[in-house]
Amino acid sequence: MRAFPLIMMLACAGPVAAQDAGQGKAIYDFYCATCHGISAMGNGPMSPSLVVPPTNLTALSARNDGVFPVVRVVMRIDGRDPLVSHGSMMPVYGDFFEGTDVATKAETGQPIMTSQPIVDLLAYLQSIQQE
Repeated sequence: MRAFPLIMMLACAGPVAAQDAGQGKAIYDFYCATCHGISAMGNGPMSPSLVVPPTNLTALSARNDGVFPVVRVVMRIDGRDPLVSHGSMMPVYGDFFEGTDVATKAETGQPIMTSQPIVDLLAYLQSIQQE
């Protein structure tokens, strides 16, 4: 009976969303490259106009002891952890990134609810991490 609470918690969490890095790259190119650059190193054409320079997105894991910071990235994109450099909460693209209809796994293994575009974007960002 000790496993029952764990089984119920997992059942209520729902399925983990499938990640599509190819779709994530298309989303990145359309929504993110203007500031973060085609190479995701923070050197996009709009970067000089931002208050805080864009992050080098290829070094997120390296700056986090080799672990991709899923929760921090999700919360920056969906607006739960806003950035001053964007002049407003992210996303600056309206409701495209909004939603908490799918779950993905945080770096701790816990589920975190977000939207499918963010899940796909996470897959792409994880695929371009440098060591």
